[in-house]
Amino acid sequence: MRLQVTKGHGTQNDFVLIDDRTGGLDLSPRLVRALADRRAGLGGDGVIRLAPSATLPEGRDCLDTDPGATWFMDYRNADGSVAEMCGNGVRVVARFAEELGLWSDGELVLGTRAGVRRVRRTADPDDAAQPWYAVDMGPWDLPGGPAAVAAGGDAEVLVTGLAVARPALSVDVGNPHTVLAVADTDELAAVDLTTAPAVTPTPPHGTNVELVVPLGEQVDATGEVVGRLRMRVHERGVGETRSCGTGACAAAMAVRTWAGQDAPAAWLVEVPGGRVRVRALADGHVELAGPAVLVADAVVDTDALGVPTTA
Repeated sequence: MRLQVTKGHGTQNDFVLIDDRTGGLDLSPRLVRALADRRAGLGGDGVIRLAPSATLPEGRDCLDTDPGATWFMDYRNADGSVAEMCGNGVRVVARFAEELGLWSDGELVLGTRAGVRRVRRTADPDDAAQPWYAVDMGPWDLPGGPAAVAAGGDAEVLVTGLAVARPALSVDVGNPHTVLAVADTDELAAVDLTTAPAVTPTPPHGTNVELVVPLGEQVDATGEVVGRLRMRVHERGVGETRSCGTGACAAAMAVRTWAGQDAPAAWLVEVPGGRVRVRALADGHVELAGPAVLVADAVVDTDALGVPTTA
């Protein structure tokens, strides 16, 4: 079978996108792994199927929450495992929906396994002519509660390249994250994320691990004080990626927690693949904004991949 796909990325966090408006594709783990393979397939940090929400149990739950959530983002990690959602992926799916003519004005309401997500267009803070996409990522939470805030963390992480385990803070942004600070940008650059960091206590469903360096604050063009940080990430089921949207949100909220009550609401997060903006919203939600780019359309011969499909 020949499968039409699109390749896109958000700050170089890249995805294979599939238009499944009929809801008929069997997106098996084997097919996901084959598509995401960087040598024998198209390559990607994940695979995203855009399907009618009514065709999935999780999508129908989203429709019960908001009848406007017509479309569902069915996200899979590169290893074929199902994931709750992906912040960069949401933006790229929004750009994909735009390209397909499924979204033009106002907000795009998407169903995900982490709940309903709303996307709006905004502008690159450095170039108003360039479109960015801003996503209400929903509520964020510190699973360790006040005790973790008081202690500065609720976990320890051992990363290859660091001599000892470091204290870290668990953050939930619809999916699990563990954030630890390193001393400076040189130490950040020196760590080895080709192997998964060891997290104690072991998270029952795995976790994404973010290493961060706070870079101070600046005043933007509107006069708002904005925090800055640099980040690297190891994503569960993928490995190190050039960017992680939910990871950027988790990292910013962790640094903001460590900084205390007077910390900025908005943070510019530098990742190897570019830059995104994270904002803590008054309702306890967090917003992620950044670019989304579609780079290619392709037709894949699934027999050549070794994974015939009957969609």
